[in-house]
Amino acid sequence: MTYRAPIQDMLLALNHGAGLLDAVKAGHLGDYDAEMSAAIIEEAGRFASDVLAPLNKVGDQNGVKLEAGEVTTAPGWPDAYKRWTEGGWNAVAASEAWGGQGLPTAINAACTEIWSASNMAFGLCPLLTASAIEALEAHGSEALKKLYLAKLVSGEWPGTMQLTEPHAGSDVGALRSRAERAGDGTYRLSGTKIFITYGEHDMSDNIVHFVLARLPDAPAGTKGISLFLVPKFLVNADGSLGARNDIHASGVEHKLGIHASPTCTMTMGDKGGAIGFLIGEENRGMACMFTMMNQARLGVGLQGVGIADRAYQQALAYAQERRQGKAPGSKSEGLDPIIRHPDIKRMLMQMRSLTAAARTICYCTAVALDISHRAEDPLVRATAAARAALLTPIAKAFSTDIGNEVTSLGVQIHGGMGFIEETGAAQHYRDARITAIYEGTNGIQSIDLVTRKLAAQGGAAVFALIEEMSGIAGEVERSNNPAFGTTAPRLREAIAALERTSRWLLDRLASAPAEALAGATPYLRLFGSTLGGCLLAKEALAAGSQGLDGRYATLARFFAENVTVQAGALARSVTDGAEAVNGADAVLVA
Repeated sequence: MTYRAPIQDMLLALNHGAGLLDAVKAGHLGDYDAEMSAAIIEEAGRFASDVLAPLNKVGDQNGVKLEAGEVTTAPGWPDAYKRWTEGGWNAVAASEAWGGQGLPTAINAACTEIWSASNMAFGLCPLLTASAIEALEAHGSEALKKLYLAKLVSGEWPGTMQLTEPHAGSDVGALRSRAERAGDGTYRLSGTKIFITYGEHDMSDNIVHFVLARLPDAPAGTKGISLFLVPKFLVNADGSLGARNDIHASGVEHKLGIHASPTCTMTMGDKGGAIGFLIGEENRGMACMFTMMNQARLGVGLQGVGIADRAYQQALAYAQERRQGKAPGSKSEGLDPIIRHPDIKRMLMQMRSLTAAARTICYCTAVALDISHRAEDPLVRATAAARAALLTPIAKAFSTDIGNEVTSLGVQIHGGMGFIEETGAAQHYRDARITAIYEGTNGIQSIDLVTRKLAAQGGAAVFALIEEMSGIAGEVERSNNPAFGTTAPRLREAIAALERTSRWLLDRLASAPAEALAGATPYLRLFGSTLGGCLLAKEALAAGSQGLDGRYATLARFFAENVTVQAGALARSVTDGAEAVNGADAVLVA
């Protein structure tokens, strides 16, 4: 089956769960007209259904080919990318000063979900270009901006992010790629980078690489890393392409999933060194790179949402068609569709509710980013920036964990046919697996949440969000809507567990940091499950006030009673499980 963007669900999450309408009404998003949102998302959905979704299986089956340093993408890929850029989709949220449309990040977030759902391997290319735009606009010189930004914004020249080396994965400070000052303001780079997404391909005539490297006199560790812009082809002063730079693909990976996305080993320095241009200041490259990574982490979270929704849509269609057994109380002749069996209903509701919760968390992150950049009041901007920083690791890790869980359930609902490639359910499962690994593993996101985001200003951002969640639970109580079932008490219990656990972690960070780190991952899951339950309830309340059908209350109830209800156990895992984790050395032996 093909993909159809769930427009009503997305708009409800965007406008009400994530608070886009409130931000517009408060004047935080300038002159943005919220009435545009539906038209943009609907058009993105049409493009995805008509152009990108049909290429998803084609890309998976054909993959990419490397010959003589040149990568050929799957049939239809270059044409689809050309149509995508001509449609202006790469420029949605980019600055109008460089040819962008200047729309909110939240609108681009919805589009990113759509690209990821329809064709995750394709959507990876513009995801990294968006990060490159952010880094160059924030830290690049005016000369580099004038030469490269408009091309990046249009998508004519896509960008890459090059951190990882064979011996330096998550430990970026261990990288060995070298940069030598050339004496003319440029640098010569040498070294090898691995796992570089879209490092080489045939979809554009140039690629703009953003590469981390170390100068000869640089301090050790992350304090001695610089960021460089390294184009595939050098660019002349008039914007035309010049000589081929000394950077090329020396290999492509054969992967579990995202087969159509070229994951390259990139080699620099075979012919004297790749010419690079400094971004920001020498030895301050990590600050520049984090501008890229924070944007990419939200994008990867949205990949989790998109692939989960695609798997749900396919599983739902299959369950409605596949007939097997007799459902309880059935009086029909013959076999019943499996969707009538309670356990299939449970799995489908699990898929849909987890996806919906992750979607709204990602959209909330995007709206907070928009307010932090666009609001006029400095205090409003600062508060929103703290909220965005807090939500980013949750959006990335919770949503990609959900992507893995939901695609696995999709295979399960298909039964044996889910394990067979022809149905496509297995591809979603394979494609989803990487999302919990790249752009900072989910374990790193959990550590970031506890050690940096929770710890910031004594937990001020966390406790402010907890207060808002408590207000939502109160609204559910006051609604007296029986469709919510026990949603309100389940939310209250989870919020109390989150607050209690947050205070416990803050204490342990100061007195016993190893105990805090041992509980970081279950704490992030506790946070996501509690926040997701509250946001779904908030959406259901908004849906009810608009006269929409009661399915959103049913969805919020299912999530609260089946997912958020696990909060107490997760809290105990955080507070009681550290000793077993840190004392495991005696067990973890060969």
